Amino acid sequence: MTTTPDSTFGLDTAAHVGISVSDLDRSVAFYRALTGLEPVVDNESIHGRGFAYSQGLPRTKLRYATFQLRNLGIDLIEFEDPVGDPGQSAANRPGSIHLCFQVDDLHSVHQRMREAGYEFLGEPYTFAADEVTPPDAVGTEVAYFNDPDGANLELIAPKGGFAGQK
Repeated sequence: MTTTPDSTFGLDTAAHVGISVSDLDRSVAFYRALTGLEPVVDNESIHGRGFAYSQGLPRTKLRYATFQLRNLGIDLIEFEDPVGDPGQSAANRPGSIHLCFQVDDLHSVHQRMREAGYEFLGEPYTFAADEVTPPDAVGTEVAYFNDPDGANLELIAPKGGFAGQK
């Protein structure tokens, strides 16, 4: 792919992020607890040859649910046919993405989540001036965890303008 000034497309607004899940009901319960929201769409089905082809698949049958955050939708998608192989998500694995939730008080949210049984990948981290980091990130706090299928999730309590750069 070649990019030239004439080949930009102006895609500057995100509508939603889609996360493939192995068990829609389990994932809906997880994201309901995480966000405190009810899905705006729950247990809907999509199938058909045209849709399958748009996904690069020979056929497809799926169930999905959507959570609408203030600024972004989260589609949870369970492919019933064909069922895919589990991903190998990790922060350093090419193709992996992470979904970041902004919070005001990271340590309070982190503590409440741990008390509720959520496991984090490591301890919360605060970007420090004595490490190699963007200057406007100094003081920003982050913590990382996974959803039931291993999707990478992040909590961030930004300082300055750093959150918009994540």
